[in-house]
Amino acid sequence: MSDDSNHDGVSVLSQLKEIVNKKVKRDEVFIEIPERNGVKILVSPNITQQQLKSWQRTAGADTKNGIDATKFACLVIANTTTGIYLNNKEAFDDNGNSIGFASPEMLEMTNTSRAVEAVIAFFGLDPHVEASALAILDASGYGDTIEAIKENPTNQS
Repeated sequence: MSDDSNHDGVSVLSQLKEIVNKKVKRDEVFIEIPERNGVKILVSPNITQQQLKSWQRTAGADTKNGIDATKFACLVIANTTTGIYLNNKEAFDDNGNSIGFASPEMLEMTNTSRAVEAVIAFFGLDPHVEASALAILDASGYGDTIEAIKENPTNQS
């Protein structure tokens, strides 16, 4: 019979249950907007596979012409942005709410009618939109490399 407790008398299984029951959530990250001095967006990189697939479909993944990379990038940015900052100060609407790409203030500021259009107007250059979306996806973990452990950690030397 194996010893299933640590020095505190709490079983390894109990410790594992506690760890697994905690929600895994990545911290929000800032993305600097190239060509917009002092402007950053705060994004939540907590993206599910279901969200990703939905954005891909919306961007045309299932169409004859295929996915529109810029539209997909805009959807990633618009749906993950939780705040917009200028010189490290967050911009709020008149009610004290954070501004996003679908907010009336942003649509008016960019002279657009949809969040996807607002992202393009806000960034100014398509390549910066796509590069920023890739940074968000990397921060979410989709670019992570997981290394296999070749040595058995339970072998005692």
